Amino acid sequence: MADIDEERELLTEAGPVSSGLPTLDYILRGGFAANRIHLVEGEPGAGKTTLGLQFLLEGKRKKERCLYITLTEGRDELINVAQTHGWDLNGIDIFELVPPELSLDPEREQSILYASDLELGETVKLVMAEVERVAPARIVFDSLSEIRLLAQGPLRFRRQVLALKHFFAARNCTVLFLDDLTQGPDDLSLHSLAHGVVRLEQIALTYGAERRRLRVYKMRGRAFHGGFHDFLIRTGGLEIFPRLVAGSHPQLEVPQNQARSGIAQLDELVGGGLDYGTSTLVVGPSGSGKSTIAMQYVRSALQRGEKTLFVSFDETERIFVQRARGLGWDPEVEANQGQFLFRQVDPAELSPGELAGAVSKAVDDGATVVVLDSLTGYQHAMPEEQFMLLQMHEMLTYLNQQGVLTFVILTQSGMVGQMQTPVDMTYLSDAVLLLRFFEAEGEIRRAISVVKKRTGPHESSIREMRIDQGGVQVGGKLDGFRGVLTGTPIYEGRERLLEDRGG
Repeated sequence: MADIDEERELLTEAGPVSSGLPTLDYILRGGFAANRIHLVEGEPGAGKTTLGLQFLLEGKRKKERCLYITLTEGRDELINVAQTHGWDLNGIDIFELVPPELSLDPEREQSILYASDLELGETVKLVMAEVERVAPARIVFDSLSEIRLLAQGPLRFRRQVLALKHFFAARNCTVLFLDDLTQGPDDLSLHSLAHGVVRLEQIALTYGAERRRLRVYKMRGRAFHGGFHDFLIRTGGLEIFPRLVAGSHPQLEVPQNQARSGIAQLDELVGGGLDYGTSTLVVGPSGSGKSTIAMQYVRSALQRGEKTLFVSFDETERIFVQRARGLGWDPEVEANQGQFLFRQVDPAELSPGELAGAVSKAVDDGATVVVLDSLTGYQHAMPEEQFMLLQMHEMLTYLNQQGVLTFVILTQSGMVGQMQTPVDMTYLSDAVLLLRFFEAEGEIRRAISVVKKRTGPHESSIREMRIDQGGVQVGGKLDGFRGVLTGTPIYEGRERLLEDRGG
């Protein structure tokens, strides 16, 4: 009894053990629990082995003894996997139970055993003997599916896993049990034995790359960041994008000054300028000038020496630069200086978590203006509309707390007539700019108005807007303008409209 009490006291005092991935440590609130076993489960190809190797490499970096016990992959396979990521496994003990005829090293033939020819008890004894010989601080056991097959029954399998659990705990080992879910994803018998459970998933979409995500099912005695967290497997290991939670980030002091567009009439329309720490929705049909308005605020911010991020779902960087130069602005100058970051994304390849990670990194690097162009493209990256709105709520709240001026572009269906909006973002936005086409003097013209602004006064008038080689022009109030809310605005006034200054 005294030994058990001493062991419990030791386990209670031990701090978290780093997983080797800072983002996973953030999700786990520090890392894995020391001297405990953790279950890492997922179907083949989900990334379990890669995660296990990163866990051991972190131990190697800290000069800890590390042991990889494999009943499925050989030493050469593991070394090959490590080499593809640029890792060196020298210093990490690998204990394999594979047929001797699979080894090309004659000196190792006497030390390699074939797990399927052994009884379960003998296999477990060999594992225990190796652990006692190496005395590791970190262990990866790959995989429990082989023990399950040898056990030939759930009761015997559970007893053997429980025996291993107590054996490892008595030797102060922090262990990752890998399991490929051969028993089925709904079998939770192992969850009750493990101190923590992490599941890796890969989801095949109808079109585009598969999505990978991670979820922490449990971590005894510690709060963790729940929900699904997107991740990728790249050269260098797993790259995890923790789910963005606005409440996990401190609210910064927001400057009281307003961001101006550099166009006097537009600034008058929005009540002097847009406030930092707010989000602005720019909505209208395709081609009405939504992106151009956002570009004007970005250009003005760069002239003030600020950093900006422009995320584009709908156009390539080449087209964006070409269009900006047509307005008298060369964004490549600020891009080369590190002030302007243009991120072209493919909705079929991008996960929502990766986008949130890119935005938060830019904000950490000092970006004060962020543009998402457009929400329609972002919706394709996350087709579940109700969840997209929840994520956008978290992202906009986070950006507002960081004092960032955010522009969200939303394209309405149709060019003229009744407009349809794919998602309702007006309630999440602090300001709404509405753009419309209208017909006058035999021409198609543009109108702009401010429908909403929470943080101050604004004009309720509708003004004409023109885009030409000189940039954006905003005219005076259109007194004879009617029908804008119906989607079929008609100009019947006699006021002089804007003239084309572009020649």
